[in-house]
Amino acid sequence: MLKGKVAVVTGSTSGIGLGIARALAAEGADIMMNGFGDAGEIETLRAGMAAEFGVRVAFNGADLAKPAETRGLIEAAIAELGKVDILVNNAGIQFVSPVEDFPDEQWERVIAINLSAAFYGTKYALPGMKSRNWGRIINVASAHGLAASPNKSAYVAAKHGVVGLTKVVALETAETGVTANAICPGWVLTPLVQKQIDALAARKGLSDAEASRDLLSEKQPSKTFVTPEQIAALAVFICSDAAANLRGAAINMDGGWLAQ
Repeated sequence: MLKGKVAVVTGSTSGIGLGIARALAAEGADIMMNGFGDAGEIETLRAGMAAEFGVRVAFNGADLAKPAETRGLIEAAIAELGKVDILVNNAGIQFVSPVEDFPDEQWERVIAINLSAAFYGTKYALPGMKSRNWGRIINVASAHGLAASPNKSAYVAAKHGVVGLTKVVALETAETGVTANAICPGWVLTPLVQKQIDALAARKGLSDAEASRDLLSEKQPSKTFVTPEQIAALAVFICSDAAANLRGAAINMDGGWLAQ
C-alpha cells in the first residue's frame, strides 16, 4: 500500500515507534528511524528491518530537544531517501512530580521533546507534502492528551498541546491531500511505562505482575496493555486512502480509559 512512500518515525528504536516503523515498512514504505540507544543494537534493528521488508531504512540520531536537530532529521530524510511523505511524531519522555516541586529543566525537556519537536518536524516536512499534494502527519499523543492525572503536569500539558497542534494542522491542510491526526494510547508496555511499573513495585513492595495489574486497574478497564502492534495497525490505516477524510481526529486506543 505504501510502496514508494517515505516515512520518518521519531523515537523508533523501541516501543510504539519501532512497532509503527515496522508496520509501515511491511506496507512498502522506506523508513528513517530516529532515537537513542546502543549503536550496535540500532544498526541490527535497521539492517534487519531493511532485509525483512525489502525497503530502504536509514537512521538519524537527532536529539529532538533541539529544534535545529529536528530540522536536520527532516533534511537528512530528504537527502538520503528523497522526500518525506509520512511523519510520525512519536518520541516522548516522562517526568513525574507535583507542580511545586517540578524541576524547571525537566519541564523544559518534556515540553521540548513531546510537543515542540512535533511542531518543528511538521513545520519542515509539510512544504514537501503540500507540493506533492499527499502526506500523513501522525502525532502519537496519549490518553493524557485528553485527560489528566496528578503529578504529570508537563506530560499532560505537552500531550494536550499535541492534540491542539494536530487540529490546527488539519484545518490548515483541509483542502489538500495532506492529513493530520493524533493517536492517543492508554497504557502500552513500553520502556517508559516499565519504569513506572518498576517504581510502583519498589514503592509498594510488589512483584512486576502485581505492579502492572495495579497500574492498569487505576485507569484502564480492560486491565490489559495496548500493544505497539495495535497502535501500528491504526497508523497504517491512517495512511490508507480510506482515511483520506480523517482529519484532526484524536483517536483513543486505551482499553476503555476515556469511556469512564
